[in-house]
Amino acid sequence: MHRFTPTPDVLVAGGGPAGLAAAIAARMRGFDVLVADPIPPPIDKPCGEGLMPDSLTAARALGLDFAGAGYPFRGIRFVSAALGSSVAADFPHGVGTGVRRTVLHDLMRERAEAIGVRMAWGARVESPETFGARWIVGADGGQSAVRRWAGLDASHRNTRRFGFRRHYHVAPWSDHMEIHWGPNSQIYVTPVAEREVCVVLISRDSRARLDDALPHFPQISARLAGAEFGDERGSVTATRRLHAVTRGNVALLGDASGSVDAITGEGLCLLFQQAVALADALEAGDLGRYEAAHRRIGRRPAFMADLMLMMDGRRRLRDTALSVLSAHPGIFARLLALHVGQPVWRFA
Repeated sequence: MHRFTPTPDVLVAGGGPAGLAAAIAARMRGFDVLVADPIPPPIDKPCGEGLMPDSLTAARALGLDFAGAGYPFRGIRFVSAALGSSVAADFPHGVGTGVRRTVLHDLMRERAEAIGVRMAWGARVESPETFGARWIVGADGGQSAVRRWAGLDASHRNTRRFGFRRHYHVAPWSDHMEIHWGPNSQIYVTPVAEREVCVVLISRDSRARLDDALPHFPQISARLAGAEFGDERGSVTATRRLHAVTRGNVALLGDASGSVDAITGEGLCLLFQQAVALADALEAGDLGRYEAAHRRIGRRPAFMADLMLMMDGRRRLRDTALSVLSAHPGIFARLLALHVGQPVWRFA
């Protein structure tokens, strides 16, 4: 059992990006913060590794700057493997950045340490009473132990898909992040360095793997032919909406507090925004403020996730939607602007 003195104002269970974001935001308000995680850094997690412009803006509120840490991309491209068509749009303002997850984690850890956040790597939070903190933040992922302790597991919705990530040593062929739509899955391609791309397969089939799926995506297969690649790693991407994310002196953040499917690419943006909202609530001594802010922050990503997932598994709808978007790229541009919180309401 780990005991730490002095007793922290805020105990953050989980040292991934969500926990570090919460710790940084609380420390910036003057709280003494302790982060505990059983896994030593850097903490990796298979994901698309793309940060949209709204994610970068939210990160800057925490004093984080990832712009020089990865590879820029200026928009999103949808590609239909079946139709052989595509549609692309640039972000209305700013660019996105592809960043290796381990690089992102190191930068966040360094920022937290620089402003005085205390770290307990290798420490598992077995019960909240162990630490005696005034506030407890559960940022310990989709299988959150803190969520179970606090009795916050009840959810409105809980669906799962499965993602598998691999890095290929090949120069990016596009200045857009690409989403390739196949018959039963999607493949995401994000540039993360001058000679490296992150490739992620997402499907409802837990047995699906990149090697099996790539033949159904001939454009990507041709681009990756002969390229060296790293290990394939998998994770679950979930859509989960909890009834509540606070109880007593406990607040949940990041995947522990519910999540939207990775198809949105908004997971990091959500947790950055949640961290700022939580710090505001802690400073006011009122977690009810965070409960309301959490619901507000999640509305747009949840709507966009539902909209995009309607095309998953519905081939006729997907083909029709992609055909319309390809014929009318202005519609796609306005949807992308809405997706990143930069709506353009001018119709031409």
